[in-house]
Amino acid sequence: MNVPRRIGILAGGGTLPREIADSVAARGMPLHIVAIDSEANADFGPYPVTRVDWGQIGRMVAALRQNACTDLVIIGSVRRPDLGAIKPDFGFFRALATVARLVAAGGDDAVLRGVIRFFEGYGFRVVGPARLAPEIIIGEGPFGRTALTPADRADAQRGFEAVAALSTFDIGQAVVVTDGRVEAFEAAEGTDRMLARVAVQRRQSGQTQGGGRGVLVKRAKPTQDERIDLPAIGPATITGCVEAGFSGLALEAGRVLAAGRQEIMERAEACRFAIEGVVPETTAVVRRRRRRQSLVRRMVRHVERWRHGDGDIQQIGNLRVPVAAEADIAIGFDVLAAMAPFADCRAVVVVRGHVLAVDCGEGALAVVRRAAGLRQWGDRRFKRRAGTVVLSAGRHSNPEVMAAAAAAGFAGLVVGLKRFTAGVAADTIGVANKAGMFIAGVVKDEEGGNAQQ
Repeated sequence: MNVPRRIGILAGGGTLPREIADSVAARGMPLHIVAIDSEANADFGPYPVTRVDWGQIGRMVAALRQNACTDLVIIGSVRRPDLGAIKPDFGFFRALATVARLVAAGGDDAVLRGVIRFFEGYGFRVVGPARLAPEIIIGEGPFGRTALTPADRADAQRGFEAVAALSTFDIGQAVVVTDGRVEAFEAAEGTDRMLARVAVQRRQSGQTQGGGRGVLVKRAKPTQDERIDLPAIGPATITGCVEAGFSGLALEAGRVLAAGRQEIMERAEACRFAIEGVVPETTAVVRRRRRRQSLVRRMVRHVERWRHGDGDIQQIGNLRVPVAAEADIAIGFDVLAAMAPFADCRAVVVVRGHVLAVDCGEGALAVVRRAAGLRQWGDRRFKRRAGTVVLSAGRHSNPEVMAAAAAAGFAGLVVGLKRFTAGVAADTIGVANKAGMFIAGVVKDEEGGNAQQ
């Protein structure tokens, strides 16, 4: 293996950037950290650091160049910034075309691939964290003295299948599986918020922490670029799992990062919580390398397949469905179909090709309310409505769901329609018309899988 000459670390939140820095320094390689001000929260100790705002792209590049960095690792948790609150420098405006492409890219994987291309365009070699700190990768087998049960491993494989099935939509690296059914699917909210949500739902339904049911499953997307955004766990992950009453944590062996390994192990051992690196049974199939299509190509593909299948839109309210919304609608129904084998999925929220939230039995209203807090790149850019709530059937729509969608700034709601089933009630249509939102139905034949819920 060629030894990198000088390492730049673009640091987000959490302890992983510091752990990478420690590993690089221990190997005798010089380094420089560029820390994103609103994200990076680690103590970088003796290492040289340049702190930058999200909008200071020119300063990021200049810091790496001035410190002669040849290799770059991008590590740590980040949230998509509010574009209205950033402090742009001249380099930001020079890169405006790239920024526009990132904003329109859709899911996280597409955005991060664009980030890699951007830095490679300046001559930096982007490397994965495993190359610089292989000790932070979860290997195969139990992580500690407690192992998963056979039932847990069966749930783990089911979770691996679910993530793989939805990977084409560039969403989620984590699911909760209980007795073979997906209880929660991570989309734009992140793992910690998903765990907190499941804990609340379980308490409200009368389940207790002592039950020890269900497994949190984390895996990389099958086609993911392993240089960036591999799934990660930390001590907070263990706490969240225990508080939600899970029996274990299953991680894709070789493709998940552990931040704070010692503390993770101590917390797990204290409550006899099982953590295990597991190889997905579908690995040989899903990890075939192929060129990932751009968001535009993927959205066009969704729309074309949908139009040539059963994508006949019926306008229900006063407003027509804009052409720009068709891709979001198509993606929403495709997600509903992909989720059908795994959960009772009745609602999906999609904004400009990015899936914000997926229902796994909590209901349409809860999903819309959850998605309202997950708007990307700032809240309501240009104060224009964007995004579509897609429901599997008209009976899942009601005035409360419509009002929640309106309050969240979404552009409209679309339901699946089938013969001999209920459509959309007049009072729901009235809420849409008053809010200036479109409401429509997609007509399904009796074989149409997207609207059968």
